[in-house]
Amino acid sequence: MVDMTVVELSRWQFALTAMYHFLFVPLTLGLSIILAIMESVYVMTGRQVWRDMTKFWGTLFGINFVLGVSTGITMEFQFGMNWSYYSHYVGDVFGAPLAIEGLMAFFLEATLVGLFFFGWDRMSKRGHLTATWLMALGTNLSALWILIANGWMQNPVGSEFNPETMRMEVTDFMAVLFNPVAQAKFVHTVSAGYVTGALFVLAISAFFLLNRRFVGFAKRSMTVAAAFGLASALSVVVLGDESGYALTDNQKMKLASLEAMWHTEPAPAPLTLIGFPNRDTQETEHAISIPWVLGLISTRSLDGEVEGILPLVEQAESRIENGVLAYDAMMRLREDPDNADAQAQFESARDDLGYAMLLRRYVADPREAGPDLIAQAAMDTVPNVAVMFWSFRFMAGLGFYFIALFGTAFVLSSMRKHETRWFLKLALVSLPLPWVAAELGWLLAEYGRQPWIIEGVLPTFEGVSSLHPTQMIMTIVGFTALYGALAVVEVMLMIKYVRKGPYPDGPPRGASQKPQGGFVPLPAE
Repeated sequence: MVDMTVVELSRWQFALTAMYHFLFVPLTLGLSIILAIMESVYVMTGRQVWRDMTKFWGTLFGINFVLGVSTGITMEFQFGMNWSYYSHYVGDVFGAPLAIEGLMAFFLEATLVGLFFFGWDRMSKRGHLTATWLMALGTNLSALWILIANGWMQNPVGSEFNPETMRMEVTDFMAVLFNPVAQAKFVHTVSAGYVTGALFVLAISAFFLLNRRFVGFAKRSMTVAAAFGLASALSVVVLGDESGYALTDNQKMKLASLEAMWHTEPAPAPLTLIGFPNRDTQETEHAISIPWVLGLISTRSLDGEVEGILPLVEQAESRIENGVLAYDAMMRLREDPDNADAQAQFESARDDLGYAMLLRRYVADPREAGPDLIAQAAMDTVPNVAVMFWSFRFMAGLGFYFIALFGTAFVLSSMRKHETRWFLKLALVSLPLPWVAAELGWLLAEYGRQPWIIEGVLPTFEGVSSLHPTQMIMTIVGFTALYGALAVVEVMLMIKYVRKGPYPDGPPRGASQKPQGGFVPLPAE
């Protein structure tokens, strides 16, 4: 039995570092593509302003990239420090995509970032453009391999548990690579990053226009952000729907929890717009629902069934009981590897072994658990329904807000009404919202998987290292202080270079940068 204080502190620390790291990832994803688009226009037209745009937004990209790399390295160290048993248990599977990410995507990306910044006057236009597009590709490849690893944690395909080594081992790497959950997560996460990059460019362009600074530069940037952002925002909603469809077969409890569906509804199931989940009464009070919508989204049919939370708990009880048989057979095989009866029993129940491990939170040997402990462990498979329910609705609401925002920006840009002040103010105050939506998405993905660190295979509390709570508290305080300092550095650098603008040494020849009323321009330094 494990110390749950260490488990909770380990989870808090990883959540702190992961969610902090993901403040930088989506902006890197989005800006890399926008830089490639802007430089493509420069190469095709030869107009200097597009080169200036690429270099200015590239400076902000570089600041963000450096912070993203430094915070990402810390996360991988934590697998060995805080989650050593997890690393041992799944290293054969989990290590492969992480290694490929480091060897191929990260080094490719880092090398091409260097070419982007230092190759302007050393490479031909087309050569530098090629490097910029490859940099964007490397950025996306980095995200792909990370999300393949995470997708396997959500849906552990292409692998099986070996009772001789007591580890998960790869049986089909192509199944791991083309895991439907991983693919859905990748396209959804990347498109969310594109929205983040587009809104970042849109908001800073709005800042320049409100201050009547770098007007021509800002209008062009706003036009690119509007078009790219609208396409990205639409794709986020479409691909988010695909992610929901993937949950229907692979993570039924997560789907039922984010919809607060306690009981299985007649097909096609309704979608609850708003309500108040109550775990005590196991009902969603004051619910307002739209008939059929959830069934159509999650099953793509009129007769597909979406299972409720309580029926899934009953299934978990049965799987725990069957998993105890697998655990018993495994222990007998460790004593006598040639025991044919134990081998046959293990093979018939091996898929439920992870469910038996849920009992180890309450008893050292799952075979000693009675019906009450089995029922309690089965209820542990239900995440915090209220958190899931409201997080999903805020995230989805922001997704539709982004479509409206970028749609308006696209229309105004097309009509050459870039300086519509009410919209510029709205765009500027909307700047933090993509990060809010992205963090809510990760909250749904990771918190909604609890109590599993690997869905259906390994409970979270089994994966931690043998540490003392004091050690955990000290490192959490240290990480918080370090990351807080890095956040201050990031914000200060971003503000500094935004204030300087694209022309720190003065406007280009023939361009007027005089303010024309409205906001008072900020000083260059």
